[in-house]
Amino acid sequence: MVGRLAPSPTGAQHVGNARTYLIAWLSARSRGGRVVLRLEDIDSPRVKPGAADQALDDLRWLGLDWDGEIAVQSQRLPLYHDALQRLQAAERVYPCTCTRSDVERAASAPHAEHEGPVYPGTCAGRRVADADRLSTPFAWRFRVGAASPAFLDGFRGFSHVDLTQVGGDFVVWKSAGTPAYQLAVVVDDAAQGITEVVRGDDLVPSTPRQLLLYEALGLTPPAFVHVPLVVGPDGRRLAKRHGDTRLASLRQAGVPANALIGLLAWSCGWLDRIEPIGALDLLPLFRLDSVPSRPFVLTAELLRRIGYDPAG
Repeated sequence: MVGRLAPSPTGAQHVGNARTYLIAWLSARSRGGRVVLRLEDIDSPRVKPGAADQALDDLRWLGLDWDGEIAVQSQRLPLYHDALQRLQAAERVYPCTCTRSDVERAASAPHAEHEGPVYPGTCAGRRVADADRLSTPFAWRFRVGAASPAFLDGFRGFSHVDLTQVGGDFVVWKSAGTPAYQLAVVVDDAAQGITEVVRGDDLVPSTPRQLLLYEALGLTPPAFVHVPLVVGPDGRRLAKRHGDTRLASLRQAGVPANALIGLLAWSCGWLDRIEPIGALDLLPLFRLDSVPSRPFVLTAELLRRIGYDPAG
């Protein structure tokens, strides 16, 4: 049993991130499993200075530890390039000269609300060898084909996303010469021996793409568990419009970590009321099936109950 925490230093970690990390950590640790940590920093234009160190501080503050060395994606580029070459050798990818904005969306994890239109197959008639004759920058796009793999989600049950209707052929390598999210995360999870991926359910559409890559690369996929997000009162993912919910701000305001952990544990159904508790103390209480199937609505009043005012 190997789980993972994989913060992206493209911005500050917030309460929503903390809830998903807590579930992932408890899922592994409650079964005596290992937890590895990876910094997903290949989205270089959006990486914020100091955000990686802040993410580590946030995890330590929450009491979520990890095993072994920290993997940093920007230091693992040869692994991704090797995977790309294997996909090229099998003609599973083709060079794509479509717009930069279309290609750049592939740098980060494509959350459900950012999926965009289905790729129309403009460049799909190309073969790998055609790349040598192109005079304009190009990315590498994976051929999805007609079938999208279904999967058994550890939280949602049987799940199926038809990629011919959601995104279509997807970018695995950007024209800038760096891997896109989908390829990097598959290579890393396989290399690190990850057996369970716990993440937000806005990433459900990424799973069939990653399963196709696992198959194409001859790798064994992990089990996938997609849990509901933390949202604001308007039902949308946490953002600045909901006030300051950054973990660093809670820390600076003097909120004890066990107070936030208690709130999150209550939101997951492990506590009957909001009260301070440490992550380690939740190990005997953890049950994935206790987590409500609907998003957790975080309000200013709930944050005030643990001694924090998101309005500042």
